[in-house]
Amino acid sequence: MTITFITGANKGLGRETARRLVGLGHTVLLGARGPEQGAAAAEALGARFVRIDVTDDASVAAAAADVAAHEGRIDVLVNNAGISGPHGDPAELTGADALGVFDVNVFGVIRTTTAFLPLLRRSSDPVVVNVSSGMGSFALTHDPARVESSVVSPLYTASKSALTMLTTQYAKALKDIRVNAVDPGYTATDLNAHSGPQTVTEGTDAIVRLATEPSDAGTGRFVDRHGTVAW
Repeated sequence: MTITFITGANKGLGRETARRLVGLGHTVLLGARGPEQGAAAAEALGARFVRIDVTDDASVAAAAADVAAHEGRIDVLVNNAGISGPHGDPAELTGADALGVFDVNVFGVIRTTTAFLPLLRRSSDPVVVNVSSGMGSFALTHDPARVESSVVSPLYTASKSALTMLTTQYAKALKDIRVNAVDPGYTATDLNAHSGPQTVTEGTDAIVRLATEPSDAGTGRFVDRHGTVAW
C-alpha cells in the first residue's frame, strides 16, 4: 500500500488531495500545523494526523520521527503547505515580509524534504510532489491571455518560481527519487478568498496524477491538469 505524507493538508488543496488519495487506497498521513484542525480533518477523511510546522526545524524533525516510528517509510511526499503573503505595491515590502513567505513556500519544502528523505529512500518507488504555481512562470505571467499576467504579488510569485527551480535541482541530484512540480491552476481556496474559477477537485487533478503515475513517468517536470507548463 502506498503511504503518502501531505503538508498543509487540513484544508484546501491539501485536504482534497488527501481525500482523493484515501479513496484511491493510499495510507494518507495528513500533516498540518494546528492540532485541532488537523486531527478533525484526518478523522473525517480516514487519514492519520501528524503535526508539522514546516517553518520549525524541531517540528519537522518530530514529524519525520513520528512517521518513522509508526509507518517506517513513505512512498510519496506532497509539499503542499504555502502562504500568499502581501499583494500589491512592491515599494511597501519589507525583508521580514519576504522571509515570512519564503520560510513557508521554499525553506519549508527544503526542511521537510531533507527530513523525510531517509523515509522516502525506504520506498521502492519514492516520489516528491512540490505544489508550485503558474504565478511563478515567466511565460504565464507575461501572457496577456492568462490571469497570471494581471496579478501583482511579488513575494508569492518569486517564491513559487524558486520552488520550481528547486524542483529541477532536486530532480537532477536525487537520481533515486522522482521529483516534480505542479501548478494547480486558479482554484477557489482560502489563499485567494475563494475567487478562483476551478474547484478544489480540479485543482488537485495534477497533484493526484503525479502522486499515482507509473515509475517511468519522468522527473524534473512542471505540469498542470492539462499537461506541461512553460516557465
